[in-house]
Amino acid sequence: MTVKDASILLLLAAIWGSSFLFMRITVPDMGAVVMIQFRIAIAALCLLPVFLYRYRTRLSWQLMGHLTLVGLTNSAIPFCLLAYATLHVSAGYTSLLNSSVPLWSAIIAAVWLGDWLTRWQVVGIALGFLGVFVLVLGKGELSFTGPTLAIIAATLATISYGYSANYTKRYLTGVPVMVIVTISLVVSSLCMLPFTWYYWPSHEIQASSWWNVLILGAVCTALAYLFFYGLMSRVGPTKTVSVTFLVPAFGVFWGYWFLDESITIHMIIGCAIIFSGTALAIGLYKPGNQRKVSYEEG
Repeated sequence: MTVKDASILLLLAAIWGSSFLFMRITVPDMGAVVMIQFRIAIAALCLLPVFLYRYRTRLSWQLMGHLTLVGLTNSAIPFCLLAYATLHVSAGYTSLLNSSVPLWSAIIAAVWLGDWLTRWQVVGIALGFLGVFVLVLGKGELSFTGPTLAIIAATLATISYGYSANYTKRYLTGVPVMVIVTISLVVSSLCMLPFTWYYWPSHEIQASSWWNVLILGAVCTALAYLFFYGLMSRVGPTKTVSVTFLVPAFGVFWGYWFLDESITIHMIIGCAIIFSGTALAIGLYKPGNQRKVSYEEG
């Protein structure tokens, strides 16, 4: 990886980590659904000129059903769930929970696509969920209110991301990335319109919230996607996915620096365990000889 690509990877992690900060600040005023509606719509508007200029002839209308489902499971649903989570837990805490996405992706790939796991990947997944459990313990007793419900929402978001990644691999392989990202954002934004009308806040939305959601859409979504897929094409998926380890670190740092959020021992331990598990689960660390096993053997 060149210095330029390493710098872009670091910048991408900082941008995605900041998204949890902006959601934490904005969602109490704008509401989760309305905020995500504008985040997605702004991102789509930013990417549309590039799509129309270079990729408009690559869109097949037969793909619209697949692109709609990807838009809902990779943007609308998980974005709303994570935004809701920031109402009850800190930005840094939400970013840590979000780091379990590769674990769910690996599980779904094994069960659905037959992409069997090695024994060390199974160990990594188990470690990752142990880390999530440590984070849950850090929030005290379990109940279907407040922090616990936020943790459930964030977990459902990571499952949605994992499903979307595997759905894309199965049904949209070979489709240009710009087509998938842009059209899925456009369609998911349109699908959210009825819910946005229903959840529109009764009070006047503050000007600062509009600025925050503009940054969320243009920078944390549109620009971040361009960075991410640019890195994928140049350095490959394994190195690019290492951003998974950096995003939570930035999420915790931004929350601590700008919102004075506390960093607890449960967060540190849980984060370390999740990172270790993720490194094994996605194959960044491969100890010894590994034999592929199915989830039924697990």
